[in-house]
Amino acid sequence: MKLENRPLGFAYALLAVTIWSGNFILASGLADTIPPIALAALRWSCAVVVFLPFAWRHLRRDWPAIRSHKLSLAVAAVTGVSLFNTLVYLSAHTTDTVNMALIASTTPVFVVVLSRIFLGEPISRLRAAGLVVAIAGMAVIATRGSLHILLDLTFREGDLWMVFAGLLWAVYSILVKRKPPEISQHSYLAVIFMAGAIPLIPAAFLEQPYYPAWSLTPAIIGATLYIGVGASLAAFFLWNSAIMAIGPGTASLFQYFIPVFSGIGAYFLIGQPITVAHIIGFVLIFSGVFLATRLQ
Repeated sequence: MKLENRPLGFAYALLAVTIWSGNFILASGLADTIPPIALAALRWSCAVVVFLPFAWRHLRRDWPAIRSHKLSLAVAAVTGVSLFNTLVYLSAHTTDTVNMALIASTTPVFVVVLSRIFLGEPISRLRAAGLVVAIAGMAVIATRGSLHILLDLTFREGDLWMVFAGLLWAVYSILVKRKPPEISQHSYLAVIFMAGAIPLIPAAFLEQPYYPAWSLTPAIIGATLYIGVGASLAAFFLWNSAIMAIGPGTASLFQYFIPVFSGIGAYFLIGQPITVAHIIGFVLIFSGVFLATRLQ
């Protein structure tokens, strides 16, 4: 890893998680409005429609390489597009926010461990300590600093979906780092967006009988544009660039900033208060990520 790439990689990762923070706010707000697979299908279909005109010439140029690496691209599409966000949306329907936040804190752990196994990224004492501190910050925010909330947690079906989603995201992150150099970033994202979106469309029709009827209201259209163009297209472009610059293990640590930025966004957008527990959690997360990303 080149040292000059680190500041740029940090910036890419921070921008990506800032955008994703808005996605989490929208996902929670839409949980009772639109089924989870339908939301995922709208999201990725929107991303494909917007991005394909810009990626078309790259796809034509890289097509021989794409065909040669179709298996790894298919796995990246299924893990990072078809399943990961769909499982997050499904979890929002079947568990509560506290459980989701706590279990989501294990996702960077999966990435760090798999990066060590498959990419040889070291897990130093500082990195391990930073992970523990950042997870503690997540726990403080999720439980609002109440030990009683932590002790009274009831685990539900959605918690398993979140664990599985975290593991899939780790697999996707490893695959991004191993992206064939002859395939451009534009082609890579266009292929996994299209391949990942295709199975979601029939799946959305199959899920509909199990959820109340819904329609394309202005709120859903606006949310689709945000998560399709912002949380999908822009954020994935930034995230993949961060992984290439600083590696999946280091990039994944910035996911701990999602509750920080989500809390700030919820304060300004919906008037949700920022409490002492939020401030303590923010400090712990910043400290943990600082420790974990320091050069040894």
